Amino acid sequence: MIQQWYKTNPANPNLGLAAVRIGVALIILMHPLHGYTHIENIPHFGEFLTSLGYPFGLALAWMVLLIQTASSLALLANRFVVPACLGHIIIICFGQIHVHAQYGWYVVGPGNGGLEWGFILLSSLIGVLLAYWPVRRKN
Repeated sequence: MIQQWYKTNPANPNLGLAAVRIGVALIILMHPLHGYTHIENIPHFGEFLTSLGYPFGLALAWMVLLIQTASSLALLANRFVVPACLGHIIIICFGQIHVHAQYGWYVVGPGNGGLEWGFILLSSLIGVLLAYWPVRRKN
């Protein structure tokens, strides 16, 4: 029988969802890993957050790194997926607002440093979140 790959229903949605979940977790995990290996930059990140008006900038910087780490590891382990997605979504939204929005849409090409890549991550995380969101079943 000829496989009908062009049909709209996915043959293995769980495998595709796992690929997105793991891929996003690994991509985001690079941020805190960079922070841990360049520890001298974390106070600068804290100062940046303070300059935006957030209190306790250094503590907040560490919290961001720890949430990104814990959320990425949770996604990789396929545990606590909904809270892990929410943690990443909140942090990415703040990054989009405070860092990337000023550069426009494009990451490369007509511009750089923009919203485009963060939007892809947000879309992927929202897709994973919705797939794992608990559904109430009527008895």
